[in-house]
Amino acid sequence: MKQLPKKTIEDLEFPTVLEQLAGLCQTQPGKQRALELSPFKENVELMDSLGRTQEYLSSFENENRIPNHGFESIQEPLKLLPVENILLPVEAFRKVGSLCRLFQTHQKFFKKFNEYYPLLHQWMDQEVFVPEVPEQIEAVIDRFGEIRNDASAELAQIRRGINQLRGKINQSFNAALSRYQQADFLDDIRESVIENRRVLAVKAMHKRKVRGSVVGQSKTGSIVYIEPEVSLAQSRELQMLELEEQEEIRRILKSLAVAIRPYKETLALYEKVMTEVDLTAAKASYAKSMDACLPEINSDKRMYLREAYHPLLLLNNNARGEKTWPQTIELHPENRIIVISGPNAGGKSITLKTIGLLQLMLQSGLLVPVHERSSCCLFDLILTDIGDNQSIENHLSTYSYRLKNMNRFLRKCNAETLFLIDEFGTGSDPELGGALAETFLETFYEREAFGVITTHYANLKVLANELPHATNANMLFNRETLEPAFKLEMGQPGSSFTFEVAHKNGIPFSLVNRAKKKVARGKVRFDATIAKLQKERSKMAQTGSRLQEEEVKAREEARRLEELNSKIKDKLSNYQELYDYNQRMIHLGTKVDKAAESYFVHKKKRPLISELLRIVETENSKRTKKSAAQRKEEQQKKKEVVKEAQEKVKDIRQQKKKQAAKKAKKEKEKPRPVLKVGDRVRLWDGKAVGSIDSIEKNKAIVNYGLFTTNVGLDQLELVEKKGK
Repeated sequence: MKQLPKKTIEDLEFPTVLEQLAGLCQTQPGKQRALELSPFKENVELMDSLGRTQEYLSSFENENRIPNHGFESIQEPLKLLPVENILLPVEAFRKVGSLCRLFQTHQKFFKKFNEYYPLLHQWMDQEVFVPEVPEQIEAVIDRFGEIRNDASAELAQIRRGINQLRGKINQSFNAALSRYQQADFLDDIRESVIENRRVLAVKAMHKRKVRGSVVGQSKTGSIVYIEPEVSLAQSRELQMLELEEQEEIRRILKSLAVAIRPYKETLALYEKVMTEVDLTAAKASYAKSMDACLPEINSDKRMYLREAYHPLLLLNNNARGEKTWPQTIELHPENRIIVISGPNAGGKSITLKTIGLLQLMLQSGLLVPVHERSSCCLFDLILTDIGDNQSIENHLSTYSYRLKNMNRFLRKCNAETLFLIDEFGTGSDPELGGALAETFLETFYEREAFGVITTHYANLKVLANELPHATNANMLFNRETLEPAFKLEMGQPGSSFTFEVAHKNGIPFSLVNRAKKKVARGKVRFDATIAKLQKERSKMAQTGSRLQEEEVKAREEARRLEELNSKIKDKLSNYQELYDYNQRMIHLGTKVDKAAESYFVHKKKRPLISELLRIVETENSKRTKKSAAQRKEEQQKKKEVVKEAQEKVKDIRQQKKKQAAKKAKKEKEKPRPVLKVGDRVRLWDGKAVGSIDSIEKNKAIVNYGLFTTNVGLDQLELVEKKGK
């Protein structure tokens, strides 16, 4: 994309988006990089950036969470590093070492999970990790940011001497403390520390009795702080050793700066790589906050924004718990320009800004809050004319500024341009300004530019209706409630609902009527006709949507029935084959049974063998020769059919059992008659009727004539009472 005009960026409120994005960055370089974000000039770099953001966003949903990437900037140390004999502070080296280890951690992580994050792995793998830098820093500075004792042999020797000397000083000081404490020369606090030296807290009256150097006294003068004479010489020696320590540390740090100086460019690249990781993480978090995604990027010059939200409006409304209305809009070579009309405060300007801001965000490497099946193309330039364009500095009126803007549009507009104009043609005489706006629109159309404009001018609505590759659209408005619906509808211009909106905002009805009389009758009728057509179109759209849903359901049902019919035919065919096979087996079994019966009677083997051979030859003559694979396939098919038939029988039996159980349950729920000896009864799941001979312990002996049985009374149902 070419360099965008500053006005376009401000019109679309892109700086506000960048400020919100910067607030999600963890590092200062990341925040700075976010505030400087602009559209990519190369499409390959743009697609890589979008892909990395999409991969980072996916890490929020899986278990392979990316490690923390926070670091402190090393830009200042890198600027000073080339200076000869430079002494960098310990903190600067600690930042450098920490950044190196952070880079190493991320490089190892993305290498391990290369399949999940291929683009992030490619980004981290652009520079080889140099272990010498962190190793040399860690050999000098420990993890607490202190110079290590073994940073050099000289430093180790000096610090050993310091520790030994401090031990001697403590011993001599403690001896003096004990001696003067017994002499009652010390105050209750006994001792203190001044200028990093231990001193005795001597009562002022005894200060001449304590040998040593006076260091200071309390505010009241009642206490004098004295360093004992026995530790004075040792303290001076300690100061000399500490000076030597500082000098050795300075030498070590200078040597360390010289050692890592050749890796200055590598360290700068480390920071650049990790800054991009921080920015990518912020982009992913920003996308997650508004449920954004990466739409399809096409090369067919087609922009299809489905259920698109204005990012700033969406986040603001979400914070306040209010609903945000999405819009769906489409631009393509057969529909390059859209003219949106409708009432004020109906959402025209927000729709215009939504289109521009989403396109600008996408081409700057940010995911956008649209439906995942949306599709976007890339433009070389975005031109906008939105909002109040008065220029006090240049002494330009609104219309003059608009004309200056249109002149810029005319110079830059081409087939790779997206233009967005709010309230096109306003600021001058409606007829003259409308005619000029119509001419501008025709010029943009002839240059095959893509664009969206909002207007109240009727001539622009008519022109959009006449141009083959342009279309009207309107923001819906409810005439009954006089409330905007905040929904964009393609294909038809909208009424401005001027008088309705005026009445809704408290203008007296009498004044509205007087205004209507001043307007040409044809204009009022035209506006009313548009409103009526809009209402009818809305109804037709609802009807068409309902019919379409019913058609889809009918097609689905027809497809389902066709599949079911095909399955039933296949099953019937399989059952018929199984039936024919069983009949043939029965016929064959009958022949074998007759042969066996003949052998049973006559006991002659030869006729039996002859008959069996004849049966076998007859059966073989009916069969066609098949390969082993075909026979195996048929056997498998038969097994499946038998298995399916068995399952069907099993299901039927289970259904019968369930029905019988339900029937028994119902019978149990009914009030049962009292059974007596002599009553005629039957089992509730049987047909045979018998009479009760005797009853004992809820069991009855039922006589069926040929036999008797002992059953529970709860299994019997009454057929006929005794004596009836």
